[in-house]
Amino acid sequence: MFITFEGIEGSGKTTQIRHALKFLQQNGKDCVVTREPGGTVTGQKIRAILLDPEGKGMDPSTELLLYVADRAEHVNKVVKPSLAAGKTVLCDRYYDATVAYQGYARGLDMDLLSKLHKLILNDLKPDITFLLDLPPEAGLSRAWKQIEAGEREGIETRFEKEALAFHEKVREGYLELARLEPGRFFVIDALKNEDDVRQDIIKVLS
Repeated sequence: MFITFEGIEGSGKTTQIRHALKFLQQNGKDCVVTREPGGTVTGQKIRAILLDPEGKGMDPSTELLLYVADRAEHVNKVVKPSLAAGKTVLCDRYYDATVAYQGYARGLDMDLLSKLHKLILNDLKPDITFLLDLPPEAGLSRAWKQIEAGEREGIETRFEKEALAFHEKVREGYLELARLEPGRFFVIDALKNEDDVRQDIIKVLS
C-alpha cells in the first residue's frame, strides 16, 4: 500500500507519519518512511537547493523541474522497489504537492504538470492520501515556532518565507484536489490537537 501525507507548512505531516508508522508496525506491516524532496542521496542535494531561503525568486519552471527530477529518482529508487517487495510506503509529500504548489499557487500549466508526471510516474497513484488541513496563518505560526525552537531546519525556510497569499492558494489547491478525488483523499482537521489528529488517521487506516 502507498500512503501519502500532504498539507501546507506546519500541518503536522512529519509527526503524524510517525504515529501512522507505529500503528501499522504494531499491526504487522513492513513499512518504509520516505519524503519528497529528499528521499534519495541525489534527492537530498536537490532538497537543499529547493528549500534554501537564498533561492528566493527562483524561476517557477526551474523549481518545477527540480521537483520532477527528485521525484523521478525517488519513485524509481525507493517507492516502486518498496511496493514491489510488498512493503507499505509512507511518503511525506508526493505529486499532489507539485500540483498544489507549482500549479495552483505558482500558476504553471496544469497540462504540463500532468504530462511530466505521466512520463515519470506511469500513473503510480497513492492508495490513500491524508490531507492535513488548517488555515495558513496557523500552520505558518506553528512552523516558525518549531524553527525558532530548533525542531526544524532553519536552512529549509524558503517556502515559510513566501507571502500568506501564496499559502492560501496552496491550501485552496489541495482542497480542490481532494474534492476531485474523494475516494483517495481523506481531509483531516489539523487544527485539532496532535492526539485527536492521530486518532482520525488511525480510524481510516483501521
